[in-house]
Amino acid sequence: MLFIFLIVFAYLLGAVPFGFLIARYHGKDLREIGSGNIGATNTGRVLGRKWGIICMILDALKGLIPMLIAKTQIADQPTASMLWLWLAVGCAAISGHIFPVYLKFKGGKGVATSLGMVLGLFPYYTIPGIITFAVWALAVLLWKYISLASILAAAVFPVILFITIIVAESWKFSNLWPLLIVALLMPILVVVRHAENIKRLLEGSETRVMQSVK
Repeated sequence: MLFIFLIVFAYLLGAVPFGFLIARYHGKDLREIGSGNIGATNTGRVLGRKWGIICMILDALKGLIPMLIAKTQIADQPTASMLWLWLAVGCAAISGHIFPVYLKFKGGKGVATSLGMVLGLFPYYTIPGIITFAVWALAVLLWKYISLASILAAAVFPVILFITIIVAESWKFSNLWPLLIVALLMPILVVVRHAENIKRLLEGSETRVMQSVK
């Protein structure tokens, strides 16, 4: 029953459209400007880097907070069934961001909220997640495309997780296999949510990081 409550809570928190609310505070509607997305990237393009970073942090917290609360109910050596419940909480937060009930189920791409979920699933996702975030940041610095960096990071995350499970002697694959399944599904979700970005990347018309949009 507690996890059912946490799953509902995670969805409702994840559905809070911080980018939309920040833009509305400034008298703008993100859905009608730039890419039309309510996430941190479009927020930064429309309102400036500071607000983009603030939105990214808030969106990440939507995934992090429910995962940390759920962590209090997880054993030090979790079973596969415990991990499924924990993952369900994180997936609910991501689903809330992508399909927010408050905006007729039309939300963002879920990357920042996924980052929060990953960091909150300590230590199994956190360690690979930090390495993946470094890959994302490097890709942004090299190519200046948030979308490309997000797709690349999502693709390398399950690889890094798999290597970490093999290297860490105390991590048993027999218990942790649900983590790998969800990690393998993440790149599919990211690619689907970035379909339009991929099209613009191939056309050479994708907007670069923090490039302003009128």
